[in-house]
Amino acid sequence: MITARDDRRRTFESVPPGVEAVSWWGRAWVSALESVARDGARLTRGRAYAAEGHVDAVTITPGRIVAYVRGSRPRPYRTELSLPAFSDTEWSELLESVVADPTALAALLEREVPESLAESVLPGAGELVPRCSCPDVTLPPCKHAAALCYRAARLLDTDPFVLLLLRGRGERELLEELTRRNAAHAAREQPDEAPDFPGVPARAALARAVLPPLPAPLRAPTAVGLPPAYPADPAAPDPLALDQLAGDAAARALALLTTAEDPIGGLSLWQDAVRLASAHATAGLTGAARTLYRDLARATGRSTTDLARGAAAWRQGALPALLALEEPWDPPAGPFDRARPALLAAVQGSFRPDRNRLTSSNRQLRLGRDALWYAYENRLGDDDWWPKGRPSPDPVTALLG
Repeated sequence: MITARDDRRRTFESVPPGVEAVSWWGRAWVSALESVARDGARLTRGRAYAAEGHVDAVTITPGRIVAYVRGSRPRPYRTELSLPAFSDTEWSELLESVVADPTALAALLEREVPESLAESVLPGAGELVPRCSCPDVTLPPCKHAAALCYRAARLLDTDPFVLLLLRGRGERELLEELTRRNAAHAAREQPDEAPDFPGVPARAALARAVLPPLPAPLRAPTAVGLPPAYPADPAAPDPLALDQLAGDAAARALALLTTAEDPIGGLSLWQDAVRLASAHATAGLTGAARTLYRDLARATGRSTTDLARGAAAWRQGALPALLALEEPWDPPAGPFDRARPALLAAVQGSFRPDRNRLTSSNRQLRLGRDALWYAYENRLGDDDWWPKGRPSPDPVTALLG
């Protein structure tokens, strides 16, 4: 538990960087000391000391700021700035003025000094008194006291409760007192008799109301409709691309409506591009379809040949077929080991195994993770494998199509 005595002592091991005060009350603090200074050179030296970090930890108690300031000698000087603390009567008047002014209360809770309290809490003429253990006792303040003043102003910028602590009260006790006085002030402003608002019994308010049943949902369409015709405008996107996207969006919407699942929601950018391209077979591509292939390949960072090969695999068996094309894997023994004797028995020749692939000359079978066999043919040599036919759980059926 923090007592009032503990709340009235704060030590700052570090001070916010910078020398110049930012807030208006921080600048007013500095002005209070500068107004009594009779040697501008000492203020300049003090500002330099503050900027160079000569001020050690700053301790603040009611009526006093104390810190050790390192000068030109090895031993630092004990430097102090004193400000008269308020009496209990003065504090009572100050707090009453705060709770009576919502703007002042809000500003204080936002850690700002309310302008209405400026004359009350900021140092007046001659109130801020510097002291230092250095031998320079003529024409105060000395450079060490000036350095402490500039560093204290940076503390005030970020926490005005430092200034109120100097006047005698800690932050916690101030907030508690403000809360108590604010509640009392609000109670005094309430009318003697509560207004007679009409009400209903709690049982009636919490009773379940009988609502009419919701109307039956509309019947889902049986098929995707045709998209509108898009004009060929040089400044507009390609009509075929718009037609493709509109039709695809309608198909996905119908799937979501009828199954509550998005059939392509988990596809990667490349997989979705392959799916879109698969609607157009590469044989006999029109100019518009070639443009679509080019744009999809460019968007995914792949070649049009890669896209055409992937689209052929997608037409062969959708995503599992594309994975069989692009992702070699090590299948377990069993169906894979029985495939080679089955191919020999069907007079298809000898196939050499490599991971999930069986290869013989220009023919190949790939076992997918879905336990289906996918046939490939080598068109141009140099490992130029292309999907062929339909997949099957039987390797011979898949090979012969």
